[in-house]
Amino acid sequence: MTTVTEADVLRDALGLLKDREQVAERLLDASAKHSFDPDKELDWEAPYEDGKWFWPPELVSLYDTPLWRRMSEEQRILLSRHEAAALASLGIWFELILMQLLVRHVYDKAATSAHVRYALTEIEDECRHSKMFARLIAHGGTPWYPVSRTHQHLGRLFKTISTTPGSFTATLLGEEVLDWMQRLTFPDERVQPLIRGVTRIHVIEESRHVRYAREELRRQMLTAPRWSREFTRVTSGEFARVFSVAFVSPEVYPHVGLDKREAMAQVKASGHRREVMQSGAKKLTDFLDDIGVLRGPGRRLWQSSGLLA
Repeated sequence: MTTVTEADVLRDALGLLKDREQVAERLLDASAKHSFDPDKELDWEAPYEDGKWFWPPELVSLYDTPLWRRMSEEQRILLSRHEAAALASLGIWFELILMQLLVRHVYDKAATSAHVRYALTEIEDECRHSKMFARLIAHGGTPWYPVSRTHQHLGRLFKTISTTPGSFTATLLGEEVLDWMQRLTFPDERVQPLIRGVTRIHVIEESRHVRYAREELRRQMLTAPRWSREFTRVTSGEFARVFSVAFVSPEVYPHVGLDKREAMAQVKASGHRREVMQSGAKKLTDFLDDIGVLRGPGRRLWQSSGLLA
């Protein structure tokens, strides 16, 4: 007798879905082979090198603006130092949300399944990443840059009301834009070795998280109730708007001698910055479009976020 599995009957625009347990088993194997302890892998005692960036200059928020052209090289590098700290702070905020969403996702699922065991493994990864980012901020001698109080409250609300497909859409949004930037950062010899090491670890381990979230989101967009899918389209668009604003902290600018209102106005008007954000999100938005997330009012919210052309 032939058994028909879930993978045999679930198909979307990208093809047949893979078996959930098989995907999780492969990710567990990869985690066993390619996981890192940042406290041991990275040289936290080495001093920063003079003249090296903390983030590729093309990814710094003010790059190619009139204000950027007036700044000294030293001031530009200092801004990259503070923006690296701000992005690490954003990463911690986002990963705390992600860990809670993952716990919600597996709360009523069989703890012995590979799918749940991988979710718990991912939570372990995210704990290490958050500690790594916190140590990086402290090591850089910069402030911690929390998201605004409004965004903190919106994060709490999202964690409470998010559907399961909405949770995985938000997960991918937070992971894939930063992943695109970090893939440009870790091979860049203009950047500080410690920053390159941090981004390399994050890219390797996040690639598994992206695979897990993509496979589960495809399944959810086929199996979740219609109201849940529609709600996901709207809430993910709103989260994209929140995320795109939170991606740049206005509080970094006074620390490098700049007026934050002028700086933020130039960031908002920057065609280069808009192109960077859309390029960083393109792989994700193409995927979301294929599986039916970017439809209706939600698509317009994604467009207003600046992440979707």
